[in-house]
Amino acid sequence: MHLRSCRPSLTLGSLAVLAAVSLSACGDDSDGSDAGAEESSEPTSAAAEPETTQAPETSEPTEEPSEEPSEEPAAPGSGTNPAWALPPVIKGDLVTTINAGDVKVDVYQVGTAKAEDTGNFTDPDTNKPLIEVGDTLVFLNYVITNNGDPIDLGSSLVNVTARYDDWPYMQGMDGLTGDDLYEAQGIHDSDLAPDGFNEAGIYTLGTGESFSYGDNFEYQKSSPIDFKVEYVPVDDEGELLFDERVDKEGSGKIA
Repeated sequence: MHLRSCRPSLTLGSLAVLAAVSLSACGDDSDGSDAGAEESSEPTSAAAEPETTQAPETSEPTEEPSEEPSEEPAAPGSGTNPAWALPPVIKGDLVTTINAGDVKVDVYQVGTAKAEDTGNFTDPDTNKPLIEVGDTLVFLNYVITNNGDPIDLGSSLVNVTARYDDWPYMQGMDGLTGDDLYEAQGIHDSDLAPDGFNEAGIYTLGTGESFSYGDNFEYQKSSPIDFKVEYVPVDDEGELLFDERVDKEGSGKIA
């Protein structure tokens, strides 16, 4: 599981349609004589009657039935969450999408904040913390969705590791822990709900289900960054099935 406090680490408006149909008809009935007709020996006794005009007919405006608004397409990761996870948070600017087997990971850049504490790692050469008070942290949000058959995951669930291209150390990038840091960004600090732990160590991620969790590390503006997604399914006893291990890499850029 990924518990940052425990590890370093878009309705359519209804349419109103009004159709106004105006019909007008004009009938001209006149009795005329041909210009080239011969004169009659008997005088004409009556003058031609004046023409009459039929008043235009108008129809009342008719209102066509309004269309039902169509459903908006689902946003990435907007499916239901598994019982062991909180509902996924879809937030931030998309950095990259990584498809690891049937599992899709959307990586979002959410925001930044100043470090109020030192990090967990130190520079071996200077013995100074890699993150010092006042340094700027960047927060990412990982939204994980299963687009295939249900998968039984172990306690590590789906692990996402971020590393700048120029990161010089063997270990992963340092970050700060604390629920309040993630709450301020509006994202989850853990992939498990408060009551999501189970002793069997089997966490089923059903078809279309999603969950999300956050991450943070030192902010390097306009830096290329690599991500590695890993997960290992388990059997009915919770034993890891290493032969079915899935890992996939992707890359993006921190804005």
